[in-house]
Amino acid sequence: MASRPRTLPAGLSPVLVGTALADYHGVFHLLRFLAALVGALLIQVGANLSNDYSDAHRGADTDERLGPVRVTAGGLVPPRQVLIATYVTFGLAVLVGVYLIAVAGWQLLLIGVASIAAGVLYTGGPRPYGYEGLGELFVFLFFGIVAVAGSFFVQTRHIDAQAIALAVPVGLLPTAILVVNNTRDIDTDRRANKRTLAVRMGRANSRRFYAGLLVGADVVLAIVVLAAGLSAWLLLALLTVPLAARLIATISRHSDGPTLNGVLAGTGQLQLVYCLLLSAGLLIAR
Repeated sequence: MASRPRTLPAGLSPVLVGTALADYHGVFHLLRFLAALVGALLIQVGANLSNDYSDAHRGADTDERLGPVRVTAGGLVPPRQVLIATYVTFGLAVLVGVYLIAVAGWQLLLIGVASIAAGVLYTGGPRPYGYEGLGELFVFLFFGIVAVAGSFFVQTRHIDAQAIALAVPVGLLPTAILVVNNTRDIDTDRRANKRTLAVRMGRANSRRFYAGLLVGADVVLAIVVLAAGLSAWLLLALLTVPLAARLIATISRHSDGPTLNGVLAGTGQLQLVYCLLLSAGLLIAR
């Protein structure tokens, strides 16, 4: 429960896109791909465990919370065990990172350290950035730009402008996942002095922001394909427009916890399908 498996498509999806783009350019190493995938998932699980521990410690997760039960705050697992699990998970991620550094370059050390630090400091440390309304920015950077470009770098050992460009629409979707999460938790976060972007913007503006992120992912992808001269096959990802429209309609009309939990899961599914179709478009074009 603490690892939050339903959120893991957010870490898996950008690795698929970055690797598919490398294959589009004629480069693919299976072991590097698998290591990047496992490493990304381990870092995300470690961040989820750290978040579970830190939010409970700061009093942000209470019985009034509308989302799924958190294991530390709910008393299901002793805090020390959650903390140990966090260390073990990040330790495994480091071992995977050592292999990637050996085969792809020292630059991945910087990416790995920054990613782990971002996961821990989201709700941990003296001034967690998640409590200051910066969570969405960091999700966009690390689940979009860093993850796509980093996965591309693992394969090719260089960064391409196309990788950065495709990372933008990919990063907008996990950002939308966090927006739903924080919109659902506005009331409890406000009482815990957790000043997320949703708390600062208010529920109505957060809904508009969510809609803008989903629409923006499609619009930016179309612009990138045209501007970068990429194959029109990449526009297969736009087949997710009906799903995005349903999610936008649902969050616009409802604010109860169960419905928003459904939107949260649906947005994760949207991101996974979007990135699978985008990756498939790259492979077909190859």
